[in-house]
Amino acid sequence: MTATTTVLATRAVAPFARKPVLILAGLLTALLAVTGNRYGYMGDELYFISAGRHLAWGYVDQPPLLPLLAHTMDAIFPGSPLGLRIPAILAMAAAVVFAALIARELGGGARAQGLTAATVAVSTQFIGSGHYLATSTLDPFLWTVLLWLLVRWVRTRADGLLVWAGVVTAFTLYTKFLIGGFWLVAGVVLLVSGPRELLRRPKLWLGAAIAAVALVPTLAWQATHGWPQLGMGAAVSNEVSSVLGGRALWLPEALLVAGLPVGAVLLCYGVWRLLRSEGLRPYRFLAWATLGLSLVFFLANGRAYYVAGMFGPCWAAAAVELESGRASRWWRWLATWPVYLLALVLAVTQSLPVWPQSWLNEHPSLPRSILAYAEIGWPETARSVEGAFAKVPDPAHTAVVTESYWTAGALDYYGRALGLPEPASPNRGYATLVLPPDSARDVLFVGTDPRPLLGHFADLRPAGKVDTGAAVPSVEQGLPIWLASGRLQPWPQIWPSLVND
Repeated sequence: MTATTTVLATRAVAPFARKPVLILAGLLTALLAVTGNRYGYMGDELYFISAGRHLAWGYVDQPPLLPLLAHTMDAIFPGSPLGLRIPAILAMAAAVVFAALIARELGGGARAQGLTAATVAVSTQFIGSGHYLATSTLDPFLWTVLLWLLVRWVRTRADGLLVWAGVVTAFTLYTKFLIGGFWLVAGVVLLVSGPRELLRRPKLWLGAAIAAVALVPTLAWQATHGWPQLGMGAAVSNEVSSVLGGRALWLPEALLVAGLPVGAVLLCYGVWRLLRSEGLRPYRFLAWATLGLSLVFFLANGRAYYVAGMFGPCWAAAAVELESGRASRWWRWLATWPVYLLALVLAVTQSLPVWPQSWLNEHPSLPRSILAYAEIGWPETARSVEGAFAKVPDPAHTAVVTESYWTAGALDYYGRALGLPEPASPNRGYATLVLPPDSARDVLFVGTDPRPLLGHFADLRPAGKVDTGAAVPSVEQGLPIWLASGRLQPWPQIWPSLVND
């Protein structure tokens, strides 16, 4: 054990700043709860619920935890977006606490812990994630817990923490596989910059074994289905390039989701101080891991929020340096309540449904949640499609197929009560959930581009458009509906040609 290790192991940490941290976690919980039922389900949430009705050890686009959780919460709170989102809300509140605990482990007192907690609470990523039950919600939270365990181990050398790190990794792998990238990058970083001792601990490898064994069922599912998860990387890369601006906007978007102005600045400052501060030297691997993962996700053309799991320790390091007075005076004003209030206003208007739905159409200039359009109009879409389905010549032999997995999830959730057949969609993970039945000779297709159906049916013609009425802005408003009749080949032959990302 080195002298630095001895000092860390014997260093007393400050008391947990229970009052300010729990107040901040409670305020974030209240904010998310108040807005949780403002509009409706988000398109991804409807897909998770549908996937949960077809429970499996794996899916084309994700491990099985989110579908299972969505299915469970919908069974407990049917028809309630807020009920579905309770795990997301609790996860974000817990992220506030665990990030503050990281600051405590780094040597932070009450002010550093409070600043860290406040930075999480005003971050665009964490506020927005608390509004949706999604993999992008649980993943950063679980990373934060894992990093707290590792940071605590650096100080205490209590090897039992490494076993728990393996357990948390297992849960994280059942949410997203990205944590595997963290461990690969962290392994290289630890070899180069230390503490190398971590890699020699038997209980680290015991934790790794626990995670590996837990992963066997979902890996077996992937193997028996041709490893479809590998194809999702290309699909995400294409989406990032075509919709999100590609690599040119990766760094600006990462800073944006960290939160302006507080989160972005403290993220950069925290990385810098982890690299430069002698007092934070034992935790330098956190900075290199953050930079390494950022480079990996950048080169892979992945989504910018993939690196959000590393925000917590960087913010904690920045807060510890601010508390110690080592920060330059010219920008210490950043860590003051007026700036945090500004950051909160910016994050809330970008991430949460603040305004009543009716105001959005009446006042187009109002700032609104980035994904507001994805929460509005789903019941109306189902009623609109039901109206078109009622007019098809042979409803008993007509399937409903949608271009988007969002639309399929909405029709599955709201269409059952209207008498619609279970929808199918060749889009993303929905392609393996439902296949149109052999009895379906015709298809009511909901989507903008029916051309993939050409050559598989004798006739294709317009059958209407989705009208969400007053439920706007909605991604579904005006979506075309088509009737393809006279199926020419068996469904198992047609379906692979329709599957898209």
